[in-house]
Amino acid sequence: MIRAEVLDKFRNINVWKSGDKRAPHKPLLILLALAEYLRGNKTLLFSRYEEKLNNLLFEYGSILKPRSYYPFVRLASDDLWTFNHPALIHNYRGADPGSKYLRDQQISGEFAGLIQAAFDRDTSLIIEITFEILDAHFPPSLHDDILNAIGFPSEGFVTTTKKRRDPAFREKILIAYEYQCAICGFNVRLGNQPLALEAAHIKWHQAGGPDTEQNGFALCSLHHKLFDLGAFTINENHHLIVSDKVNGTNGKQEWLLRFHQKQIIFPQNIEYLPHLDFLLWHVHEVFKGYGRK
Repeated sequence: MIRAEVLDKFRNINVWKSGDKRAPHKPLLILLALAEYLRGNKTLLFSRYEEKLNNLLFEYGSILKPRSYYPFVRLASDDLWTFNHPALIHNYRGADPGSKYLRDQQISGEFAGLIQAAFDRDTSLIIEITFEILDAHFPPSLHDDILNAIGFPSEGFVTTTKKRRDPAFREKILIAYEYQCAICGFNVRLGNQPLALEAAHIKWHQAGGPDTEQNGFALCSLHHKLFDLGAFTINENHHLIVSDKVNGTNGKQEWLLRFHQKQIIFPQNIEYLPHLDFLLWHVHEVFKGYGRK
């Protein structure tokens, strides 16, 4: 299988769709399997990786009850994935085999033989696919966190294939919010250069969110990361709501709880206020858990 064919297969994975809802199941399994392949682990025993995949689905999806068996079974339909006991999967009666069945039957999965052959000929193909999957399904603020979570072995591998975002979106968002974080007001500069101030999409670019003022906030780098992780959201009244899943000691009060149920700093023009549809998308697709009382 030539390089272009392999890339096309990964670019055209059949991801479940229902409107603009997120479905990170298959992308996260692929990323985990790619990282393990680079580490020399070509076969993933479900019982060994179930917890890690569930954690990935919870941390980087909007999934309160992750179902790691779903991508583990369904990825085979994309001709990318095979099993050690395919008959036990294909002949299973009823819905998808659940986690208990996969554990009890000691089911393992791995990339199809032709895919593995292409990877063994050209390791850079794995790197390229990794960053294409990241760019297609997750905002840049989460890329490094996901790479760390999957155990991506960055040493010795070139990882410069990340796409650069259009700087025009950042500039118009920072202007709209007068170069300050919409949550905490952070506006420190080094000379004339704003420091650690970023333009955050409310509805992610990967989910079809537009590069408009109504779909963005100016946020300091920390609040940007917390927003994209779903630690807090902004409701229809433009109040910040902290997730009941947030815990810890140092920083929780200073960076999150003191802003809970407080109104954000508005943009300079009322026409730039976040659109309700984008806010609701973030509530349903990114925000973790429920709002704190």
